[in-house]
Amino acid sequence: MRKKKNEEEIVGKIERTFGSSKVKRLPLTFGDDAALWRPSAGEETVLTCDWFLEGTHFLRGKHPADAVGWKCLARALSDIAAMAGTPRCFLLSLALPESLTGKWLDEFLRGLRRASEALGCELAGGDTTRRDEVLISITVVGEVRVGRAIVRSGARAGDLLFVSGTLGEADLGLRQVRRMRGVARITNAALRKHLYPRPRLELGQWLGEKRLATAMMDVSDGLSMDLARLCAASEVGARIDGDALPLTPLAKSGEARALALHGGDEYELLFAVSRDNVRRLPRRFRGLRLTRIGEITRERKILVTTDGGTAPLVAGGWDPFRD
Repeated sequence: MRKKKNEEEIVGKIERTFGSSKVKRLPLTFGDDAALWRPSAGEETVLTCDWFLEGTHFLRGKHPADAVGWKCLARALSDIAAMAGTPRCFLLSLALPESLTGKWLDEFLRGLRRASEALGCELAGGDTTRRDEVLISITVVGEVRVGRAIVRSGARAGDLLFVSGTLGEADLGLRQVRRMRGVARITNAALRKHLYPRPRLELGQWLGEKRLATAMMDVSDGLSMDLARLCAASEVGARIDGDALPLTPLAKSGEARALALHGGDEYELLFAVSRDNVRRLPRRFRGLRLTRIGEITRERKILVTTDGGTAPLVAGGWDPFRD
């Protein structure tokens, strides 16, 4: 019979997993009731938190535990990328059933540590408790140079709209996971992007340092949903060229466009650039495609134009309170 683990043993497992991590910036980590954070001179602190819930954001029987570990941190860091920030450390709050404190927890922590090291964000502490389903909360501390943060509210009429990467691929990957029997395995780019997303930290930091973007956010809830939020914050509208969207080649054309407009779980950046600065923007940033998809308008409507005409773009992305 397998011996049940208590909270001290679970915390000890977390400490052992992260104790030899190559990412070390905190003057004090495990062993105390809180961590110490020492901000750098000339930097502002960026704070964000994010839930990752079984049944809502992942399926225990289909998503690999290490992918759950990777993704719960990666998606939280996308909010730091969207403000042109650099992540420094994070807090992990983890609730799980006793039955998952063995192999599943080991694999989860390995994925979380891989993300921590690859994305440069150190575990600073957190909390654990027991619950029938898995609940994960990540709180991230980041930094951005004073005057370099990019927010949603800076877009102006005439600015051009860009997105990074390809849109709709992650949502397509989720659909494929749901159709699979058993735990998902990577067989194409859509599954990789869904299971192991990469927040666009370097792009966000570069746009902030060069002062190229007037407004920015990620499209984790879908382009149609998040563009509406950016426009509301900036008190502007937008016109999207539906034929210019960077579509996934893994879906049929009609499905691909719908996925690009409304597919959630995407961690690409949506940003506005003034016309004077567009010439300074490359078509690719370190191999990552940057695509012009439209422009900001004075009239506070969001429209999408295709070869079939122009119509209002109705927000159809992810909303956890939508029935």
